[in-house]
Amino acid sequence: MLILGIDNGTQSTKTVVLDFETGAILASAQAAYGLVGGLPPGHMEQEPQVWTDAVDKTVRECLEKIGARKSEIKAIGVSGQQHGLVVLDKKNEVIRPAKLWCDTSTVEQCGQFAEEFGGARGLIELSGNTMLPGYTAPKILWLKQNEPGNFKSINSVLLPHDYINFWLTGEKRMEYGDASGTGLLDVRKRKWCKPLFNFIDPGLMEHFPKAESSRKVVGLLRDTLRKEWGLSDSTVVSSGGGDNMMGAIGTGNIEPGVMTVSLGTSGTLYSYSDKPVTDPEGDVAAFCDSTDAWLPLVCTMNVTVATEQVRNLFNWSHAQLNGAISATSAGAGGLLFLPYINGERTPNLPKGTGVLHGLTTENMHPGHLARATMEGVTLGLAYGLNRFRELGVKPTEIRLTGGGSQSGVWRQIAADIFGVPTVCLTSSEGAALGAAIQASWACENALGHITPLSEITNRLVSLDESTRALPNPANKSLYADLLRHHTDLTKRLHANGYL
Repeated sequence: MLILGIDNGTQSTKTVVLDFETGAILASAQAAYGLVGGLPPGHMEQEPQVWTDAVDKTVRECLEKIGARKSEIKAIGVSGQQHGLVVLDKKNEVIRPAKLWCDTSTVEQCGQFAEEFGGARGLIELSGNTMLPGYTAPKILWLKQNEPGNFKSINSVLLPHDYINFWLTGEKRMEYGDASGTGLLDVRKRKWCKPLFNFIDPGLMEHFPKAESSRKVVGLLRDTLRKEWGLSDSTVVSSGGGDNMMGAIGTGNIEPGVMTVSLGTSGTLYSYSDKPVTDPEGDVAAFCDSTDAWLPLVCTMNVTVATEQVRNLFNWSHAQLNGAISATSAGAGGLLFLPYINGERTPNLPKGTGVLHGLTTENMHPGHLARATMEGVTLGLAYGLNRFRELGVKPTEIRLTGGGSQSGVWRQIAADIFGVPTVCLTSSEGAALGAAIQASWACENALGHITPLSEITNRLVSLDESTRALPNPANKSLYADLLRHHTDLTKRLHANGYL
């Protein structure tokens, strides 16, 4: 049995072909695209058609690579960038470009939610989550207040991966995992939260699909695509999920103790839980996962975007960047970097900026700046990890993904700062692999073969032991002090209006 896994990201869409029996990735293809240009600061939008065009292109490329074996494809799974707002009219046509997860234009609307429901704590008591600018709910309120004509035209509200599923099948669905990222789902009960809907508009809920189990398939691949791609008339499309939910499956993060950290343009840190994990402070997002359990998550907006700025500043190759950092001692000679160059989500600083603290004549040097940047973005993730521990989620192993995980020095810095062994996967496909694995699981269930998902991931997800890094005890106290300094400086600057 062969499975297509599709990962719809902010910069590109990637499709892979997974051989379910052997675990081999038989083919892959990627198509890049950009954002809508000319928008005001904070506005990040994309035309949904670029996603479906990219899916069509990459699927066709993969099918060409596997030739006659395309007849063995039984299922398709889709991973999608979370939180994006896709609105359709009565003709099922897209009304306007999708506002994306990284759109921070909705700060005012988040404030309105907080004022109505008793601040962050009131929102968390109501639904399990506070309201952040990246979430879908404030985007809908923004649309109502700024584009009333477009708001009145809404017949359906979907998330990016739901829209791709709709394009694939003609069916509109939302599963618990991605739905929890709208900010409108009561994550404890896995049901839509009516007071939040009604605050935006009393008629809004009727335009949302029912939130359903992630184990269900969406439907069969629609006839036109099936014929164009030359696939079987029994090809099913699974529920899919958000990119973090699919990344969890693709890294085998479906049992307590395992945590995934993505070192990409932005950073995410998440772990499986068999019960809801809600954070009274709102730092940890209380999401559901795409296995009908839960996925507490922290997201930071500045990871490789910051290290790439430094690399480009000195016109270094990646090898030169890593070499400069390796040659600089831990702690960067007292230079500390607060990496909020794109604002920040955790902690919630949408208007934040970067800060270099502790500059001296001794550390005002390219290597120290590079190391302080890599340490700073990792300390930002460690701030979230500390909240996990305080909430009772304690990892024993961290599985690293994303471009930053290819750096050996970064893997060691992460192990030292997190205080937990880190390791990469043999496959770098991440969310695309997770989407394919979830689709194979759904297909097996639909055929009456009730197979535990852990049995599938244990077979198909493997670790690259050559990348394993163990915490260096000599750096434990140094990084603990740096994390306290990092957190305290952030809080003090924010309290005085400088962040």
